[in-house]
Amino acid sequence: MRINNKIRISVNVFVLLALSTPALAEDAVPSTFGQWPSILPPLLAIVFALLFKRVIPALFLGLWLGAWLIRDLTLPGLGQGLLDTLSVHAHEALADGDHASIILFSLMIGGMVGIISRNGGMLGIVESVVRWADDARRACLATAAMGLAIFFDDYANTMVVGNTMRPVTDATRVSREKLAYIVDSTAAPVACIALVTTWVGYEVGLIGDAVDAIPGLDLQPYLVYLNTIPYSFYPILALVFVFLVCFTGRDFGPMLTAERRARIWEKDIDDATDGGAATDAAPIPPVDNAPARAINALLPVGVMVAAVIVGLWVTGSAAAGVENPSVREVIGEADAYAALMWASLIGVLVAAVLSLGQRILSLEQVVDAWYRGLRAMIKAIIILVLAWSLGAVTVALGTSEFLVASLGGTLPAWALPALVFFIAAATGFGTGSSWGAMGILVPLVVPLTWAIMQAQGLTGPDHMHLLYSSIASVLAGAVWGDHCSPISDTTIMSSLASGCDHVEHVRTQLPYAGLTGVVAVGLCSIPVALGLPWWAGLAASVITLFGALRWLGRAPEAN
Repeated sequence: MRINNKIRISVNVFVLLALSTPALAEDAVPSTFGQWPSILPPLLAIVFALLFKRVIPALFLGLWLGAWLIRDLTLPGLGQGLLDTLSVHAHEALADGDHASIILFSLMIGGMVGIISRNGGMLGIVESVVRWADDARRACLATAAMGLAIFFDDYANTMVVGNTMRPVTDATRVSREKLAYIVDSTAAPVACIALVTTWVGYEVGLIGDAVDAIPGLDLQPYLVYLNTIPYSFYPILALVFVFLVCFTGRDFGPMLTAERRARIWEKDIDDATDGGAATDAAPIPPVDNAPARAINALLPVGVMVAAVIVGLWVTGSAAAGVENPSVREVIGEADAYAALMWASLIGVLVAAVLSLGQRILSLEQVVDAWYRGLRAMIKAIIILVLAWSLGAVTVALGTSEFLVASLGGTLPAWALPALVFFIAAATGFGTGSSWGAMGILVPLVVPLTWAIMQAQGLTGPDHMHLLYSSIASVLAGAVWGDHCSPISDTTIMSSLASGCDHVEHVRTQLPYAGLTGVVAVGLCSIPVALGLPWWAGLAASVITLFGALRWLGRAPEAN
């Protein structure tokens, strides 16, 4: 089962530092840290990335500042902090087992994509899909549908959908920014609210621990989670808005500019961006005379998807330790990272066997294709390591605790879901981790919400929606912050898989996520907390989003 990586890394860092050097003992972090200075590292990274459109230097500068704060604000501390960026923080990020799993999975996915591109399988998919997705609207709808289909894990969703659909959207002149938005805005939202995903075990575990800590509150954690799904307004509306954008073909803001550029660009679409991730992750052409057989790509991808599900079941059943475990128990105990690594390896082997068996590629060409696909992942892995390292530093400095303390306070019960959403959104945005935000806030929000409900006499069945809505607001706000943060690993992976410049992805997606978030809070969280049925809030929100898109949006072909 996936755990809160950033919290665990920060604990390891502090233990290592406390044992290794007196300068980093318990009193080495000044008392003001954990307050406002703790927001400076992620803030510096975010501002630099948005201003200069260079995410690696931005992450490194934020990490260096955080390491300097952990040491001390002296000139020697500045130099030692620079050395700690690699020797302590990046080292710990790479040494983490789950992080290593993500790196291996990403490399193998890249290698598999390289093979199925060289053997003509990807070209076969493009030709097959383009027969239906013969225009930009259908290509976008097909991408969104694939995003829903691979619902069980956000990482698998991002890498498979982005890499598979990129040639299709390129062929129909859909911008890489639009593809990255569709990938990013379907992966985490669907994994967050689907009944059986790798997220569910983590979420249910957090809810269970928080509920068990409240005397007299006897609730089944999985049922609490199921009850929160209708109140997960932002994830639901994010999925709805993706399909509205795809179906109407309308865009606004920076996304409209990107779409118009993609439509009119006369050269290869990769040239429409100024180098960066798009060039590094450019599609790999097939070898000469390679047959365009879609099965050579669909079979490895399908086997990989099936292997993920089987791996989740095998690892979860073994860890559950009971006879005939339920699906919930299996998913809750599954080792998602092991399943993903197994599946990616099997996918590579299937792609290699198909290529060799049909004599499309020689063994040397298979290895070369695998390496070419793997090489495109190197830049993203560097970014991931820096993002993980910065996330560990923000936890060590108490960034999330400061955000909670600054934005919290005693409020009427009806205002709590909206406040929780904003706190979770700020935490997810600042730390770049939806899982980190959930891990920190769920144990705080559940007892706080219940205490407010008790104080105001709202603990009856008619008012339990306040508890469900507050818990759902943590999950929804964390996903929103993760969507909008330039230092989020899932946002980075979406940029990578789509071959899109990372900062451009964040810049073009932000207005869409912002609009959806405002509507979710204004028409759902607050009115529903005041007594409006959840379905009525969602209906009003969908109508509002459609109207806003009609009013703000324009077709890319229009002048």
